[in-house]
Amino acid sequence: MPLEPLQAISWAYQLHYYLCFRTRRRHPVFSAPERVTALEATLREICAQHEYRLLEAKVYPDHLRCLLSLRPAQTISRVIQTIKANSARLLKPQFDLTPPLWGRGFLARSVGRVRLGVIKQYINNQAEHHGYDQRVRPPISRFNAENAIVLTAAHASFDLNHHLVFATRYRRGIFDSALGTSLTQYWQRVAATRGFAIDRVTIVPDHIHLLVRIPPKMSIEECALSLLNNGQHFVGKYAPEVLVQAKIEQLWQASAYAGTTGHFTTALVKSFLSERE
Repeated sequence: MPLEPLQAISWAYQLHYYLCFRTRRRHPVFSAPERVTALEATLREICAQHEYRLLEAKVYPDHLRCLLSLRPAQTISRVIQTIKANSARLLKPQFDLTPPLWGRGFLARSVGRVRLGVIKQYINNQAEHHGYDQRVRPPISRFNAENAIVLTAAHASFDLNHHLVFATRYRRGIFDSALGTSLTQYWQRVAATRGFAIDRVTIVPDHIHLLVRIPPKMSIEECALSLLNNGQHFVGKYAPEVLVQAKIEQLWQASAYAGTTGHFTTALVKSFLSERE
């Protein structure tokens, strides 16, 4: 059963990232107060121009730490490349800096309103949350990765965790436990091919919660579209009767939720960066 793939998604999102990168050879370029002030002003200018929301930043003599709120289509790799290149270009005339200003590599961590452990528990408890656990044969499917897949990128240390929520078209009840399990297994093969990781999934009849990790070069929008379109292809090919019975021509709503989470909350990181020595 051929189905039209989604080209775009309407988003509800909250995507917060803690980023850190160093000057070349850890040279203390920003020891002087005027250079700290100049970098802070330059960072604000770059973020405003490229639609990055700067939540907080702290300049050290040999490195920069910042907390950004991004959009689903933006990638960490591109954001850091943009900040490095533009800050070096804008600061060079002021201080006659010898290029390159920044060293290779970066650190990137996802943070969020709540910690990673809370999100994991929330995803696990969807059956109870929606009352499906009271049924004799609950129409749910759960997956928890026993061994986390290691993602790597050159010159980068990263941990980018995202909570995704997808809903079926018109919130029709499509999935039972068997179809949900089959879809999750298929999605794991998709993730392996595309280079991201699925750590947790709970599928109830009309919506799905996932916990995914992505590499810095991938946006969460790219990841979500891959899951949605491959999932629709799988159901259209192997279980088209559920779509016919539900009287829908598309499996998914053209919308999704994406939220970052991590081992630290946004509030804690923001408080840390706002402290002045």
